[in-house]
Amino acid sequence: MTSTASTPTTSAAPTAPTASAASSASAGAVPHDRADGGPVPGQDGLARCPWAAGHPLNRQYHDTEWGLAVRGEQALFERVTLEAFQAGLSWLTILAKRPAFRAAFDGFDPLKVAAYTDADVSRLMADAGIVRNRSKIQATVRNAAAVLALRAQGGLDELIWSHRPVTTPVPRTVAEVPTSTPGSKALARELRGRGFSFVGPTTAYALMEAIGMVDTHLVGCHRRGTSGVHS
Repeated sequence: MTSTASTPTTSAAPTAPTASAASSASAGAVPHDRADGGPVPGQDGLARCPWAAGHPLNRQYHDTEWGLAVRGEQALFERVTLEAFQAGLSWLTILAKRPAFRAAFDGFDPLKVAAYTDADVSRLMADAGIVRNRSKIQATVRNAAAVLALRAQGGLDELIWSHRPVTTPVPRTVAEVPTSTPGSKALARELRGRGFSFVGPTTAYALMEAIGMVDTHLVGCHRRGTSGVHS
């Protein structure tokens, strides 16, 4: 999941101690990067998940936002959108561009985004502040319409959180953190069935991690157990 991190409940949401991982961390490895390794102690004496040990934006996101419970339609629409844009890119790229994304997409108000026209798509494709991927931009507009359609059926919040698993992982190394689960496959399947795009099982699991549905902070990380959802 910054340049401007908001509290997770109101915000509009995925490297190891090896030479290659250390290089990735310093360049801004993303929460969804997977490599062997346990928590990494920082200069402040706090142990963190390896992906958060390098770049300060990743560290801030990890320490103040990632894994905390996110509720509410608009906040979750933002997270779904940003996770979709992250596919194929580093999460650090998305964090750095998040303020521009919020400005470009009207704060992720689904009512406004669902009304976007081809002119808006062209405007977004010309906006260097965001990730200019036409397929993902068009999918975001469709996803906004899908969010509105869900209002008559309980809403996006209810749909996503209905897939909260009974138990959460207890990983000691990043290698033990899954990239997808039966639960994330079910969530992705239901979202796609409701008209959403760019929501595969891996993206869905990254969303579940980011919004606190599961706690994949490593055992020994100082943020482990802080979600308020799982201990």
